[in-house]
Amino acid sequence: MSDKIKKAIELYNKGEYEKATDIFSSVLETEKPTVEVYNTLGLCYKEVGNIEKAEDNFLKALELNPKSPELYINLADLYFKTKDYGNGIELLLQGVYELPDNMVIRHFLARFYMEDSRLDLAIDELEHILEVQPENFDAYYDLGKVHFELGNYASAIENFENVLEFKEDNQWIYFYLAQAYEANDEIDKAISNYLKTIARDDGFYQAYKKVAILFLARGDYEDAIEYFEDYIDMGIPEEEKSKIQALVERIKKKSVNEK
Repeated sequence: MSDKIKKAIELYNKGEYEKATDIFSSVLETEKPTVEVYNTLGLCYKEVGNIEKAEDNFLKALELNPKSPELYINLADLYFKTKDYGNGIELLLQGVYELPDNMVIRHFLARFYMEDSRLDLAIDELEHILEVQPENFDAYYDLGKVHFELGNYASAIENFENVLEFKEDNQWIYFYLAQAYEANDEIDKAISNYLKTIARDDGFYQAYKKVAILFLARGDYEDAIEYFEDYIDMGIPEEEKSKIQALVERIKKKSVNEK
């Protein structure tokens, strides 16, 4: 590796992307291009927002080495952030062909399918990943989200519960699990998981409203009032706040009348 390339990489690592870009560009004028130069130059352009040149350099790197997982991941990340799902899927299918045992590339492909509403194809990729990596909780999480989107709530629950075997302190897992139980008409379990969400993040305002509504539907007026009032205190928009305050007053009156 030449001194100029070492200097350019050093500048990239320091976040001095434009200086690094200048040196890499001069290297390409005088030295034989390498995967590392094209890849790092692509990363520099990505950081400064020049998407077209970033893509061009990643593609040139792939031409030199179509079996580099890093290149597929870097370019796929670029496509994902720009919502270019068509090119992303085409790229990752090539990656799966070149590197069929790389589960990271497959997982990226599954997420592109999810974003592009090709949910059945996403399920195929995620299930393949879990056959190879049965402890991949990220794959269970994504599979749960896909099944929820498809209305397969029992399958969503099963996959979210699998995530909890590896990750017990993530409030979002409990929130998604609660939503799946609610959609599956398992109200007690939905309430339990909304409360677990709140226990792990007492500022998770969406969970307060959700659990308050379920308490209200179950006739637990005191609990409903408590969580609605907590929700009101969380800096929600004034219009929403007024609606919830009016609802709380109606619940209080109803509770008094039924005593």
